Amino acid sequence: MLDLQNSLYKQGEKHLSAFGMMNYLKPLKNDGEHDWLYEVSSLSLQVICQDLDQAYRRFFGKQAKYPKFKSRKRSRPSYPLRSDGIYFLDERVAKIAKLGKVKYKTDFTLPYGRDAKFTNPRITYANGKWMLSFGMECENQVPQLKDESMGIDLGVKEQAVAAFGDEQLVFHNINKSKRVRELTCKLKHTQRSLARKYQASKKTNGKFVKSNNYVREQDKLRRIYQKIANIRNNYIHQTTHQLVSMLPYRVVMEDLNVRGMMKNRHLAKAISQQNFYEFNRQMHYKCEWNGIEFIKADRFYPSSKTCSCCGSIKTDLKLKDRVYKCSNCGNEIDRDFNAALNLSRYVA
Repeated sequence: MLDLQNSLYKQGEKHLSAFGMMNYLKPLKNDGEHDWLYEVSSLSLQVICQDLDQAYRRFFGKQAKYPKFKSRKRSRPSYPLRSDGIYFLDERVAKIAKLGKVKYKTDFTLPYGRDAKFTNPRITYANGKWMLSFGMECENQVPQLKDESMGIDLGVKEQAVAAFGDEQLVFHNINKSKRVRELTCKLKHTQRSLARKYQASKKTNGKFVKSNNYVREQDKLRRIYQKIANIRNNYIHQTTHQLVSMLPYRVVMEDLNVRGMMKNRHLAKAISQQNFYEFNRQMHYKCEWNGIEFIKADRFYPSSKTCSCCGSIKTDLKLKDRVYKCSNCGNEIDRDFNAALNLSRYVA
């Protein structure tokens, strides 16, 4: 369809809408050259036409770049379904258009029968697993917020330290957990094994050719990367959900200069593993869902150097100082909790 749209544009003909592309499919199936289109659900083909139409609309609205062809090497195998092309029979079996009955596994409680309505269902393949994703409408009840502000200080030693009133909440760095350390060690061994197979292939043939052993080791490496990424993403979701569930009337976080922080070669790797951007993104949209005000403090606001007790600023505070000691009032407090308290009291 993208090739057809490009051809029409070169010939100076009118651009096809989503329905125009769908109507073009009917004679295409019966021309004798495209019999394989019958192997795919007609509902999926219709949704793909709608996706391409939306991509063009976004391009014309200057919201995205011009639609391009998917890469056979890099793109993830996936295909869409129409909302009425899927429903669940019971807690183990789903009915999917063209595929029939398919066993599934989930931790969620899903509605059964044809009456349930889903939005944008898609089937995706990643690292040996087929995943079905969709949206479901539910009633969003606005909660009663508490009259307390929350300040969150992100870091490397701990994932996040939050101050909710005078209460301190510490969320440890998941990268220091036993499971992630084991996977990281396994990752290093697999990378070395893959490098040896690369060198062996190059010596034998003069040029690199992927052997079956190399492909197997590469798949193993992908699975390890996926496991580590899933653990980190799941932990961030759990942390942000717990913070938002405390229902403060506002949340204040720092506007971190991550690019500048990454220039420190001693901390660059640890900082990149913390996913600060993803943490901020999740806090932002979850606060919007619950009607909580989300504020980003000014990048140059000295939250760590300011005393949360008397307000004096300690200009000689170093990164290695984990306990804040105020020379003016004698206050001694954990450095990260001190920063979180200052953020919770931030005034723009």
